[in-house]
Amino acid sequence: MSRPAVFFDRDGTLSREVGYVNHVSRIEAIAGGPAAIRRLNEAGVPVIVVSNQAGAARGYFPFSLIDQVNAALAAQYEREGAHFDAIYYCPHLSGSKVPELNVDCNCRKPKTGMVDRAAAEHDLDLRRSFMVGDKYSDAQLGFAMNGEGILVKTGYGRGELQWFSGDWLKMPDLIAENLGEVVDYVLKKLGM
Repeated sequence: MSRPAVFFDRDGTLSREVGYVNHVSRIEAIAGGPAAIRRLNEAGVPVIVVSNQAGAARGYFPFSLIDQVNAALAAQYEREGAHFDAIYYCPHLSGSKVPELNVDCNCRKPKTGMVDRAAAEHDLDLRRSFMVGDKYSDAQLGFAMNGEGILVKTGYGRGELQWFSGDWLKMPDLIAENLGEVVDYVLKKLGM
């Protein structure tokens, strides 16, 4: 039977927002992140990272750096007893000067390509799942997958809420201060 999952954006949500992460030394787990993710792990809720990573397409860093940065962040979480069940990313950008990345794809958030792939590979029920991120496009992905869209005020979240929320067609299902508040909400909604 398919199960619900929590999908997380990477930069500004699971890691401290520093702009484009152009060196592995710049990735740093967000305060409270590992403890929050560990609670989901202990409850048996899959934790899936879905991240737009167009920096390589923009020429800010080599494509190979994406996997190195993801591995470094995963290692930081693992040192604190937390883990990600999978990490997916979209490196594409329409108009990129890098031919293989110049793609108008279905995986760039808020499109559903990454979560659809995760659902197929991990037997997940997207309608009972949650998408968490620091940008409205993350919440939009939650809506597009017919699950819940959650905005966290870390990273760009506070600014997105203050400056752009008047233009949003639909408010996020939850606006949270931090990942601990997100996990409280998710576990309660799942009856755990």
